[in-house]
Amino acid sequence: MGFKIITAEERMAEKKGVKALVIGPPGVGKTSLLRTLNPHRTLFLDFEAGDLAVQDVPVDQVRPADWPECRDLACYLAGPNENLDQNEPYSQAHYDAIEDHFDGLNLDKYDTFFIDSITVASRMSYRWSKQQPRAFNKAGEPDTRGAYGLHGEQMIEWDTQLQHARGKNVIFVCLMDQVEDDFNRKHWALQMDGKKAANGIPGIVDVIAAMTIIHPDDGDPYRGLVTDPTNEWGFPVKVRNGGHLAPIEQPHLGNLIEKLTGSPESQKEAA
Repeated sequence: MGFKIITAEERMAEKKGVKALVIGPPGVGKTSLLRTLNPHRTLFLDFEAGDLAVQDVPVDQVRPADWPECRDLACYLAGPNENLDQNEPYSQAHYDAIEDHFDGLNLDKYDTFFIDSITVASRMSYRWSKQQPRAFNKAGEPDTRGAYGLHGEQMIEWDTQLQHARGKNVIFVCLMDQVEDDFNRKHWALQMDGKKAANGIPGIVDVIAAMTIIHPDDGDPYRGLVTDPTNEWGFPVKVRNGGHLAPIEQPHLGNLIEKLTGSPESQKEAA
C-alpha cells in the first residue's frame, strides 16, 4: 500500500474536533456543563450514575457497566485502528466483533462525546486489571505493581483511542484534588487510580480547563473555566493554540469549542 500524502488543502478542509479535559473539585458543576452543548448533537457517556443535575436535558446517553464495555464503546466510537495487531483491543478484529452490539447507534448524529467521568472509568479499569494474570506473581499472590502497570496501559490506550475520533469533540470530565507531597507542599492533581494513568492524559488532550468558583476582590463569586497555565491557583491546565482563549473563560463548552475551532455549527442550538 502506498504512503498517502494529505495535502495542505485537504488538511485545512477537514472537520476539526476538540479533545478537552475539564477538571474541578466535587460539586463545582462539571456535569452541568452538559447543558452548554447542543443536546441533539451530543452523546453522554455516563459513568457516575450521577446525572440528577442534568436529568431534564434531552440528550442521548450510554452507561458502560464495566471495563470491557468501556473498551468496546471506545472502539466503536472512534473506529478501528488498522495499525494494531488483530489480537489487540481497538483493532479491526475487535471492531468487527462488537459492531453489531451497537446497531442503531448512528454516530453521524453526534458532534460531541461528553464523558463523565474518567475518574470513575479509571476505577473500572483498575478493578478489571486486578483480576488479570499480570496482577499476580508466579506464586499466585496479588502483585500490585503488575496491576497498576496494566491499568496505566489500559487507560492511556483508551484515552488515545477516543482522541482518534476524528471530527468529533471529546470532553473528558475528571475530579481534581488538592494533595500534599512528602514535604507538606500542596498541589492540585487529577483524581484517578494510578500515577501512570493520571500523567498520561495531559499529553493526549488539546485543552485542560479547571472549573472553579472565582472570588474577585470586587463583586460576587462566579464560576469560570481557568485556561491559563500560569494561573494564580496552580491548577494543572494547558491549551494548544491557546491564543484563542481568555485566561478565564465562561463555563460554556459550546463557546469554548467555537473559539478553538472557529465553527459554531454543532453548538447553535445549545442553551
